[in-house]
Amino acid sequence: MKRCIELASKAMGSVSPNPMVGSVIVYQGKIIGEGYHENYGKAHAEVNAIASVKDKSLLSKSTLYVNLEPCSHFGKTPPCSNLIIEHKIPKVVIGCIDTFSEVSGKGIEKMENEGIEVIVGSILEKESRELNKRFFTFQEKKIPYIILKWAESKDGFIAPNNQNEPFWMSSSESKELVHQWRAEEDAILVGRITAEKDNPSLTVREVKGNNPTRIVIDRDLKLSKELSLFNSEVKTLIFNSIKSEKIETNNFIKINFNNLTKSILHELHKQNIQSLIIEGGSKTLQSFIDVNMWDEARIFTTNKELTDGVKAPTIKGVIVTESDIGGDELEIITNE
Repeated sequence: MKRCIELASKAMGSVSPNPMVGSVIVYQGKIIGEGYHENYGKAHAEVNAIASVKDKSLLSKSTLYVNLEPCSHFGKTPPCSNLIIEHKIPKVVIGCIDTFSEVSGKGIEKMENEGIEVIVGSILEKESRELNKRFFTFQEKKIPYIILKWAESKDGFIAPNNQNEPFWMSSSESKELVHQWRAEEDAILVGRITAEKDNPSLTVREVKGNNPTRIVIDRDLKLSKELSLFNSEVKTLIFNSIKSEKIETNNFIKINFNNLTKSILHELHKQNIQSLIIEGGSKTLQSFIDVNMWDEARIFTTNKELTDGVKAPTIKGVIVTESDIGGDELEIITNE
């Protein structure tokens, strides 16, 4: 099962809105086949694992391991549970149940009805759910998994007052890590002031990977269309109170600003966006914290002192990791 999770992790940022899944086939204590779901719309993990087995006659005497319940419905690909049945694999060990309504126990039921021994939830279930926390949050809560990210000075500020040009506080190593994080999530959001002062591209220039959908909150559509956010490089959603209109890669979406965070998250669920990283500014970050709409926060504390400026958000959570990134202290906390 550890190997299944290891394989599945390779697809981080490549399979959304599908979950990350890895599969291993074992015969007499040895792995004879393995595979993972590599790209959205392509073959699932079980299909790739079965295809990798050279001697297919061994399948009827083997055990298939998979970190998530095999699907039972026709989507972009045929049901994996059907393929397992077709190859007469006698035993299947599953990390955790798929809570997606089209699956949710149906794959297990289908296999058991064909006489397959199914073991579920007793081996690395917690780890299997943690791997696909974005997928499960989206399916069960109907909102994206939300990551807050910011860098602050050691005296608690995220930017100087009267900022007139882009300001980057953290190290180059931290910047590269942030770009890697962007490549792992479906979308990235900033507020109007951050867009205006920093003119960010919100892409993954420092690493290889997919660019997230860019999102900006611009209630009265005050932002200049010359900003990098509005170039044709990546799709951008502009949440505003004036209009809904698509112009090339820019999608203007009119929402209710009386309940802003919930309106945004409801719209992102409609857009099939499973995960969201929020990079600023302080007011935008704090607005999600204040209504308790966040799952984890990634906070860099740098060696810089600003003495005065824009105060960093105030947050409470459970510290899960602390590390040094190019001289910056990185603290990751969860909302538990």
